[in-house]
This record gives sequence, C-alpha cells and structure tokens, in this order.
Amino acid sequence: MSKLTDQPPPPSEAAHPPLTLDPRTYDRALACVHCGLCLPACPTYAQTGHEADSPRGRIQLMRGLADGALEATESVRHHLDLCLDCRACETACPSGVVYHELIEETRSRFADQEDQPGGPRPDLGSRAMRWMFFHVFTHPTRFKLALLPARLMQKIGLYALMRKTGLFKLLPLRLQKMEQMLPPKGPLWPRRLPARTPACQNESPAAPPRDGGNKTIAFFTGCIGSVMFDRVNRQAIDLLSIAGADVIAPPPQTCCGAIHHHNGAHHPAQALARRNIDAFLPLAGPAPDFITTTIAGCGAMLREYDVLLRDDSAYAERAREFSRRVRDISEVLVDLKLHERTDLLKHTIRETVTYHDACHLAHAQGVTGPPRLLLAAIPGLRLVPLSESDMCCGAAGTYNLTQPEMAAQLAARKLVCIAATGAEICVTGNAGCALQIQSAAAAKGQRLAVVHPVELLHRAVFEWSTREQS
Repeated sequence: MSKLTDQPPPPSEAAHPPLTLDPRTYDRALACVHCGLCLPACPTYAQTGHEADSPRGRIQLMRGLADGALEATESVRHHLDLCLDCRACETACPSGVVYHELIEETRSRFADQEDQPGGPRPDLGSRAMRWMFFHVFTHPTRFKLALLPARLMQKIGLYALMRKTGLFKLLPLRLQKMEQMLPPKGPLWPRRLPARTPACQNESPAAPPRDGGNKTIAFFTGCIGSVMFDRVNRQAIDLLSIAGADVIAPPPQTCCGAIHHHNGAHHPAQALARRNIDAFLPLAGPAPDFITTTIAGCGAMLREYDVLLRDDSAYAERAREFSRRVRDISEVLVDLKLHERTDLLKHTIRETVTYHDACHLAHAQGVTGPPRLLLAAIPGLRLVPLSESDMCCGAAGTYNLTQPEMAAQLAARKLVCIAATGAEICVTGNAGCALQIQSAAAAKGQRLAVVHPVELLHRAVFEWSTREQS
C-alpha cells in the first residue's frame, strides 16, 4: 500500500510499459520465489485451478506489465480483477511477500489510466457500482436515505412479498446480489453513537484490580457498520463500559478508506485517513489507549495508515502512532480481561456455534486467538471447529458486488463447510462476511444465523439481550 509516485519503473527494454509501479512496491514482486505454498491458500486458485488466478501467477502478470513484457489485455485485467485481496497468501508465504501492496497499487494505476482522457472506459454497470461505492456506501447519512424505502416496505410487509414473488430477479446480477444482502429487518434510521460512554461503576468484588485507572477506548463505527450493524456497535460499547473502559466515539470520524483504496482510489483514501487521524489523535488533546472497531475490514485499513501516509511529511509520524493503537474489539475485550470475568459472563447460552475467520482479521491483522478465547468463556456455549475457517467467503469488501459469480461459488463452498459442523450459528467478526454468508444461506434455504462475537458476549453478560434476540 505504497504512495503512488512519478518515479521511473525498474529498468525495462520497453519505453512505455503498461504499468508503472513504485520501486518499493516492485521490490515486493521480486521477493516471490514461486514456491507455490500460496496456491492452496488462494480461494480463486482453489476454484479455478488456473495459475493466472493464483498469487504467484498474478505477481508474474504484474511484473510483466511493469517490465513492459505484457500488455494490459482484457484477459490480464480479468485475472487481476478476480483477486479478492484476502491476503491469505501472505499468511502462507515463507518469503514474506507483501502481496496486497502489489495488487492495490496495480488497481490504483489502472484506475488512474481510466480517468485520463482517451483512457479505457469500464462498462456502465461498473461505473454505476463504483459511483455507489464512493458516493453512497461510504456516507452513512446518504446510505440511510438509500435504504429508507426498503426499510419502510419491510415494516409494512411489502418487501417480503416482493421477494417471494421473485420480482427482484428482474434486476441485473449485481443489483440482485445487493438486494439479497439486505437483512430482513433493521431500524429505519440508526442514531449516532454517544460521543462518550463512561466506564460502568457497578463492579463486583470479583473484578480484577485496575492499573492506572480506566482505559480510554476510541470506537470506530464504520460506514456500513454504523448503518447495517448499529446494534452490534452499541452492544460492543456496553461490553467495553462494563469491562471498565471509558469509550469515546469522535463525531468527526469518517470512512476508513478501505472501499476507496481497494477499488483503486488511492488519493481519496489518503484524504480520509488524514481526517480520521485528526479526529482520533487531535494535535491538542489526550490520545486514547486503543482505537477499536467491530468490523475486520475497517480495522485492517486503519492499521495500514502508517504505510498509506508514509510519504506525507505532515502525517507520517501521526499515522504510525494511529496504527500502533488500532485493535480489533476482541483484542480489546481480552486486554480488559472480560473472558476472566465470571461475575459478568453469568448467563448460560446453550448453543452450538462455529467460527469463520474473516480474512481481514486473520490474515491482514493476525487476529485468530482472541475471538475464540472470548467465545470459550461463555457458559454453555459449544464451539465446533470449521474446516477451511480462514478461506474467504467471497465478501471481500465490495468484491461480491463486482465479481458476483466467483463470490457466489466461494459462499457456496463456505456453506458446505458450515453445514458439516452441524452448527446453526456461524460467528464472524466482519460485517461483510456476515452479510455474505447470511444472504447466501437464506437464498439456499439453509437454516443458519450469522452473528458477531459481540452479540453472544452481550447475551452472556446482559440478561435483557436474550429478549432483544427474540
């Protein structure tokens, strides 16, 4: 995820290669030794068996473009576009290839070319989706307005009838997928989170002693998360508060920039990063102990601000400090020792669940243990291992809307693995995964609830949450 500069590419016989990569990014490609250990980890290669749909194959394509040995043909672009950017290859790679920097900068270069006069033009459907990504999804108020008609129809029962009659099947495939992912119910207009929630003072003698007083946790709400998963965010703040933390949710915060960056809009992503740094780490004011989120995709992006802004003299140091403080909600709750609080985790949940590792939590952030540790602490809960738990479900940010066919294949593969566990509840720590898996299960008629770890923890701590679930 490097800054896109005007520096010349590595030496090449071609005067004008189709792609110019930052030399630091190009070096990432040179680190690949083509050992093939990434192949079984790559979801698209697992589905197609095509070398060009594997990480090492795509690295060769990107090197070929940068060296001028390949043209940016429709076929080359297709293989690169099919990449989920799930980063499973990075976990598998023994050479430490930072693959995501390569694919993200490549996409940004292609996007720059499309913006040039006379450059290649995507089809109308792709341009429309891109407009929605940047101008609706990443603006919570606009997103709530866009959802309001559907939410109203859900309230009066008309929406379910429209689904039952198959009316939505007349929509283009990408819009069908978007409609399919809309949960069957939700608030008409989610309210903004409180700017400050103090630590709950009603603690039992069993609470572990605190060192240095309450920790201050800054909460990142997310764009889609703040609209579609507002309830999860509020439950997370409840848990942080009762575990002894003061929680702040800075009103000036904005989109994390992941949707922009993963779709090639590098400079807008940088601008959003600067705004969030200003909101969470103001020049005049105390810094929070941690910056947390319930959304794995957002968390992965927030952790990358140090690389995104490494060439920005005004923000580079603050970006490093920002990224250093980012933690997933599960990491923060473990740090607060919620899993040891038997005085809080006192309501039994007699359910069998399985856990799906969100790619941008397991591979991008390296967080696999804390969610399982917290789930294991819930009385009565039975956690069944999931085969291919860290294989991408096909959500991958906006991938399931831009590549619906491959996304559907990966969702079907995930559902087979979940069904084999016998669990009727799948737990995952990312909004995109939850929408993808839940909607795919509903379309197939598979009985499955998809929940965030926070939801189960909230049920175990607060007895009224059981009534909320019904």
